[in-house]
Amino acid sequence: MAGRVAGKKALVTGAAQGLGAAQARMLAREGAQVLLADINASGAADQAAAINAELGSGTAFSVALDVTQEDQWIAAVDYAAEAMGGLSVLVNNAGVGVRGNIETCTLADWHRGFAINVDSVFLGCQKALPLMKESQPGSIINISSIAGLIASDTMPGYNASKAAVWMLSKSVALYCAKMGWDIRSNSVHPTFVDTPILDGIAASSGHPKDVVMGKLARQIPLKRVGEPDDIAAGVLYLASDESRFMTGAELKLDGGISAM
Repeated sequence: MAGRVAGKKALVTGAAQGLGAAQARMLAREGAQVLLADINASGAADQAAAINAELGSGTAFSVALDVTQEDQWIAAVDYAAEAMGGLSVLVNNAGVGVRGNIETCTLADWHRGFAINVDSVFLGCQKALPLMKESQPGSIINISSIAGLIASDTMPGYNASKAAVWMLSKSVALYCAKMGWDIRSNSVHPTFVDTPILDGIAASSGHPKDVVMGKLARQIPLKRVGEPDDIAAGVLYLASDESRFMTGAELKLDGGISAM
């Protein structure tokens, strides 16, 4: 089904690597123009250049964006209007882990986790909606986590911030529906995915990456860690008009963990 998002104009945050880069690449391959946003401006530019080399100039653009800063969100949305002529898909993908259990998590880490994981989604939705109203139908896709639905004793900050993304997505969905806009809002809930974040986890554990990957895979009913394209495929569905009747919902891409 080539061209599933033909004509769509998408902004993807955290797009310099990992999940965001995979999402931007898959959306572009299926016909969308994409704006890759990241605090790592050079990384986002490199990913955009690779997409343009594959699919043609003018397919991808990049912008520097610290997702915790309101003024930078305003500038990024303005650039989407300038570069792509509008915005119909917003993927709030940027996020970080939050270290520590309830006794060891510092207030500074808690605040940083909420700033990047939650404030960014609030700001993205708020600043993008005026432009998205001009390019309906639209879709807001917020990357939460299975950790936003299932708790762990080791990561209260991450659990709480990703749960906030889940509920914020529903509130935005209801608001858009009440206003009569054809703009959907849904959350995506991945489990462990093989991204650079896992490289950091492996390095901090002191064990080889394959050992860490094996341990994580054993916790998943499908017995494998996810690939970035597994999540990008879900984002593609939510960005496409195939999901026109889906809003305020959560898409679990967790290999079966939530069914246990």
